[in-house]
Amino acid sequence: MRELSVVGVRVELPSNQPIVLLREVDGDRYLPIWIGAVEATAIAYEQQGVKPARPLTHDLLRDILAAVEAPLTAVEITELKDNVFYADLLIGDGLRVSARPSDSIALALRVGAPIRCADEVLTEAGIVIPDEQEDEVEKFREFLDQVRPEDFAG
Repeated sequence: MRELSVVGVRVELPSNQPIVLLREVDGDRYLPIWIGAVEATAIAYEQQGVKPARPLTHDLLRDILAAVEAPLTAVEITELKDNVFYADLLIGDGLRVSARPSDSIALALRVGAPIRCADEVLTEAGIVIPDEQEDEVEKFREFLDQVRPEDFAG
């Protein structure tokens, strides 16, 4: 397993499909995962520090885990099968629950849990961005600084 950090979310054109972009903490690979608009909004809200008046689903799950004293210890992206990513939530002392990576990432951001990815998944779906394209990544980061969660509403 390799640890990843969340670069951010954006809308891929022309399909208008949101993606979350992850990056290896100790490496050069990026992992793009296509996600739903609701999950993109949840991730963007948390990254931007937006606190909705009422809890979103991921906030509710965070609060439930805290109430039952079962902390989320990590998220693991475990598999890529037929272009579908799979993940597990690691809860408490070894409980493993299958979840979509997008939901897992949104929850991990809320509790500060590490996000990890199986080496096989990174080998298959990870991309290396050459130095000359690093400017594009910087533009993406600038875009993330300006994007609003409402931009992901369908």
